[in-house]
Amino acid sequence: MIFLGYALALLIGLSLGLLGGGGSILTVPVLHYVLAYPVKEAIPMSLVVVGLTSGFGAISHWRAGTVRWRTALAFGPPAIVGAVLGAELGLHVAAATQLAVFGVVMLAAAVSMLRGGIERAPSPPRAGGHPLPFITLIGALVGLLTGFVGVGGGFLYVPALTLLGGLAIKEAIGTSLVLILLSCTAGLVRYSGHLELEWPAIALFAGIAFVGVAAGSRLVPYVSQQALKKGFAVFLLLMGTLVLALGR
Repeated sequence: MIFLGYALALLIGLSLGLLGGGGSILTVPVLHYVLAYPVKEAIPMSLVVVGLTSGFGAISHWRAGTVRWRTALAFGPPAIVGAVLGAELGLHVAAATQLAVFGVVMLAAAVSMLRGGIERAPSPPRAGGHPLPFITLIGALVGLLTGFVGVGGGFLYVPALTLLGGLAIKEAIGTSLVLILLSCTAGLVRYSGHLELEWPAIALFAGIAFVGVAAGSRLVPYVSQQALKKGFAVFLLLMGTLVLALGR
């Protein structure tokens, strides 16, 4: 099972490299169901892996000029606060509750991928600026999910950044990676000191995922993105249903 778990880490990296996101949502199920880590350990371990892979992607987008720092600063603080609150909540609820929420999140991510996301040109500037209450709410809610169940939340950030931030899809993806990195870091800080994590195992898992990201990025020109996204979404539907059915 250990070999299978790290083989799946490579698959997670490949999906991230091919799709630009989404694959990291599989980290918690792999750590829990395949590598047999308790949920309470798998979630903060996932925060490390998701945070590192998001940071890796954010650097690439920053070099390409597709990170909008002003928008990240608008969404970032509430996302950080939400992640800390989510981690705090995660420390005090039953693992079964976290898994149930995680299963629902997987189903929501699958539906989002099947719908194809939101691709649009930047919106014209609004009179009076961005709708700050909505930005604060979305940032806090996605951060809360990140801290509570160890997911990045890019499938929520990207539509929010296009609709509320007026960003093009590539800018939304790049900016969302920065927000995911911030949220994962904040959530992990809250978990630190309460749980003992196996850092060598985390480093190995993340390292294999990075190899997958690099390989997947090179394969992008040769793979149908739409077909891959739909196939991955169907896989997420099955996994989310399985997580909800198992309930442990």
